[in-house]
Amino acid sequence: MRLSVSPVLPTVASFLLAALWGLSVFAGWGLEAFCADGEAARPCAERLGAASMVSSVFAVLAALCTAGAWTVPAARRDERVFGRFMGAGVAAWVVAVGVLFVGGMLAR
Repeated sequence: MRLSVSPVLPTVASFLLAALWGLSVFAGWGLEAFCADGEAARPCAERLGAASMVSSVFAVLAALCTAGAWTVPAARRDERVFGRFMGAGVAAWVVAVGVLFVGGMLAR
């Protein structure tokens, strides 16, 4: 028996993880969550910036995989190819957010 998942589910998951990552990096959610201590905020922010740079590598990979799932003609025609692209995209977003979280915990 083969389990079929609607393409909407991984697409929404990718967009939500992308929004979480983007808000954490660009809107200051990460700084507020991990570096709101006052006097130690500057070194913490610098360490969190380094974690954001590492995390951005996975975020770019995730964005490319997610976009590729919808734009590569082979992925649009073949459900397995689409699933592989989307699966890789969601996994890369999870890794990007995870690296940012672990980096934030270490930055404290």
